[in-house]
Parts: sequence; structure tokens; C-alpha cells
Amino acid sequence: MRRLHLAPTPQLDDLARAAGELYSRVVVSFWRTVRKKNVWLKPSSMMRWHTSNQLHAHSADAVVQGFYDALKSWRKRRKTDPQAKPPYRRRRYCWVQWKSSAIRVQKGELILSNGRGNASLVVPWPWEAPVRVELGWTGTEYELRAVYSRPAAEPVAEGGVAGADLGEVHLAVVHDGERTTIYNGRELRAKRQYQNKIKAALAAKQSRLKKGSRRWRRLGRSKQKQLRKLENQIRDILHKQTTALVSTLHDRGVQTVVIGDVRNLRKRVDYGPAANQRIHQMVSGRVRQRLGMQAVLQNEAYTSQECPRCGSRHKPRGREYACSACGFRFHRDGVGAVNIRRKYLGRGPVVGAMASPTGVRWQPHRRVRVARDERERIPAL
Repeated sequence: MRRLHLAPTPQLDDLARAAGELYSRVVVSFWRTVRKKNVWLKPSSMMRWHTSNQLHAHSADAVVQGFYDALKSWRKRRKTDPQAKPPYRRRRYCWVQWKSSAIRVQKGELILSNGRGNASLVVPWPWEAPVRVELGWTGTEYELRAVYSRPAAEPVAEGGVAGADLGEVHLAVVHDGERTTIYNGRELRAKRQYQNKIKAALAAKQSRLKKGSRRWRRLGRSKQKQLRKLENQIRDILHKQTTALVSTLHDRGVQTVVIGDVRNLRKRVDYGPAANQRIHQMVSGRVRQRLGMQAVLQNEAYTSQECPRCGSRHKPRGREYACSACGFRFHRDGVGAVNIRRKYLGRGPVVGAMASPTGVRWQPHRRVRVARDERERIPAL
């Protein structure tokens, strides 16, 4: 670990204040939900609920996780100390943490990203890039703590690690180091389009009727019935495709799936009403929750544009990636999955030819056996 002392500046104060504001919102929302609904929200739910426009997405997640770490510590301590109090106080200022996806060293400077549209924190740095950086207050000045040891949860060896590129056209494209598998999302897209069409048609009919009338209520019941049926069909498609995905990865000995982080994609892009609607209805989060194995989020910046062989960047047109520098050709989403895995493992360029990807379509007759615990899904033999 390296430590660097920094004098207070408006930028450092704003970052610490933004982190404190986010922490306070998490505290208030968590205990309010416990008091009114008697529900303890999970960290993943809170991360989706509360974000910060002034912090990097992973920095905001670290603030949320900090509260849950304190909560876990309190629950452990109260077993021996009944007087221990839970984390309930708001904070005006809070520590800020940057993960490897927001850290880079360039020309003797450490550049810490604070998200799109915000100025990065830049400090002189003659050393190599750390894997994690934390900014804290010592009482008189700020202290920048850079950690170089790799977290224990991250595997060093390639075996058992697969990269997954989740998208809207294809449900998932997975690369395990040798083979690439594409899980087609055509049927899911068709159901989503029909669902949107039903919503628009019935909403237009209801708008011509008096609200609360008998025909208005009848249309509302019909709308709910049709949408419920479509949602069940979407759930069935999603369940069968993810079951096939997990079964394939398990057979190949994969234990860790590295997924491109697209949680803030809706806020970063604007492709027009139609494309924005499709992006908003992506099921990436539901796929990640159904994997049933260790899932790690990885920054996917430029993973679909960077050539796995020579490293040059080229924005592809269509579904095939063709490198203009070395002539490398491969499926566009397959290139994304390969690069996501390479970034996580810290590996170099791909050497040699790659096998053509294998496609997996949704089959309505595919059967899966459901265990007593509905969260555990087991493929039928």
C-alpha cells in the first residue's frame, strides 16, 4: 500500500460530500423500508436504487457496500454485546473508493475517473497503477491510499473463468478461453415488441373512454390478463436460456463468470425513442441474478471495438467485427466477450485462429426440473 497526503481542495471536498450524501440516502432508505415494510433490502437492490451523478458507478457501489459491511459487523457484534448500535447516523462527508475500472496511470499522473461529465481526479504518481484507491480524511488533510495486492476473490489462473457479453440482440455471448457460445434472443425480442404493442393499443382504447366506467375497467382487466401471459412467456424463455447457459458452463468447468457492466448504460446513451426503449427493457440484471455461480462485473469500455489480436480499435458495422489493421474477423459480441475475459485476467492479445461461435436458440419443448427452492434451477436429464 502507498499513501499520499493531499491538502484540501474544492474538488476533494465535493467528492467526499457527494459520497456522504449517497451514504446518508442509503441509511435513510434502508431503515425506512425496515420500519414500514419489515424488509431488509439486499445490497444489489440498494445499488440500483441509489446512484450518484458525481461519482464513478463503482465508487457509488463501494459507498453502498460500506454501509452493508457496517451492518454485517453490527449483526455479528450484537451476539456478544446487546448494547451495540447499528449504523444509523447520516454522514456529511464519507470516504471515496475507486476500483481498477476507474484507475489509470498516464505520463506520471494517477487519473481517477468520476464518471461521465465529471472532471477526473489527477495527482502526480511516479509508481505503477494500483488495483484500488481510497480517499479518506485524517482530521487535518486528505489521505490517498493505493492498494496493490490483488483481492483474494479474483482468480489468477485462466481455468474456470468465462467472459459474458450481455446484450439486447443476443441474450448472452460467452467465451471460456476456447469456445464461444451465442444464446439467441430473437424470441425474447419478439415477445417484448408484442408486449409494447399491446400496451399501446389498449392504452389508446382506454384513453377514449371515461375513466372508471365499466368498459374502461373491462379493458384494464383484459390488459392485465394479456400482459401477465406475456410476462410468463418471457420468464419461461429467460429461464430456459439461462439454464442452458449455466449447464454448458458447468460442463466446461467454469466457476466464475465475468460480465460486462451495463448498469448505467441507460443514462449514458441516447439513440432515439425506439432504441432507448429496447435498451431500457434489457434483461441483463435478471440474467445475472439467475446464473447461480460467482458473477463478477467488469468495465466493458471499448470491448466491442478493440481487436483481440492486435489491440487496434475499430467501431464495427453490423454483427461482424472486421479489423482494418490485421484482418481479424469474428462475431461482434464474441469479440466483446473475449475482451471482457482478457481485461479481467490481465492477459495479452489472442494468438492464432479462433473457433467459430456456436449458436443456441430457445426451444419451447425444452424441459427443466425445478427444485423445492425456486431460486435453484436444475436442468432436466
